[in-house]
Amino acid sequence: MGSAKAVLGQPESSVEGANRRAAFEESAPAKLAVVVPTLCEAANITSALERAMRSLDTLGISYELIVVDDDSRDGIEFLVNKLAAENNHVRFLCRQGERGLGGAVIYGWQHSTAEVLGVMDADLQHPPELLPELWKAVESGSDIALASRYIRPGSLERWHFLRHWLSRAAIALTWPLQRRGIAVKDPMSGFFLVRRSCIQNLGLQTKGFKLLLEILVRGDVHSVDEVPFTFGLRQAGSSKAGFRVGLDYLLMLGRLWKQHRRDRVSAPKSASVALGSRGGH
Repeated sequence: MGSAKAVLGQPESSVEGANRRAAFEESAPAKLAVVVPTLCEAANITSALERAMRSLDTLGISYELIVVDDDSRDGIEFLVNKLAAENNHVRFLCRQGERGLGGAVIYGWQHSTAEVLGVMDADLQHPPELLPELWKAVESGSDIALASRYIRPGSLERWHFLRHWLSRAAIALTWPLQRRGIAVKDPMSGFFLVRRSCIQNLGLQTKGFKLLLEILVRGDVHSVDEVPFTFGLRQAGSSKAGFRVGLDYLLMLGRLWKQHRRDRVSAPKSASVALGSRGGH
């Protein structure tokens, strides 16, 4: 059985991509859409969204925060819609019968027309106050701006040594896949912004949770900026990490190796779900 994929619009050449990036820098401020995927995060979501809005409001840009919930039924819909009624920067989407961070993020991106797309966790381990710095990196010309735990003074706050080791080992497995010139120290980051033009028609895997790595390996990416941050402690709720997450990661690496070999000899094939413009403010 083939793995599910989703794509973003029509393909473009490297020259077209470079031209679009140049136009982006010269045009009026672009729109930003940050997807916040959730599963049983009602205890954190209000604080995460309020902090994100306070941070992004300082930029004076057009933006939206899209909460994509995997049918938690923990009261999160009420909390997010309450904020949305008071602020048009917030939106709530619910997926039923589906699970998975990667699929939730892509679903949110599908429902936005923004030129710059992003993702941020709801558990406050990703500080929303870093969003302006990530935005400024993209605005200055970077195709991707990612929050990095491995660029000083970034760090992993009070992690157990075994968890440190596992994180380092997972990153080491990505080194042969990363492209020369845009290799990064934290390809496993789940907190980043990317230009939509860099992932046009890219068949992104909807299963799994490490979208950034696939985008780095297969996207039309020419420049990356790593912004250091301290990966904090979860404020409430429980981690979704476990054996299944580790297995999904290994399966994703296998798919990337196969796709990487195919991409070297041919362009990506069309996929089953178009990630175009289906909504947005």
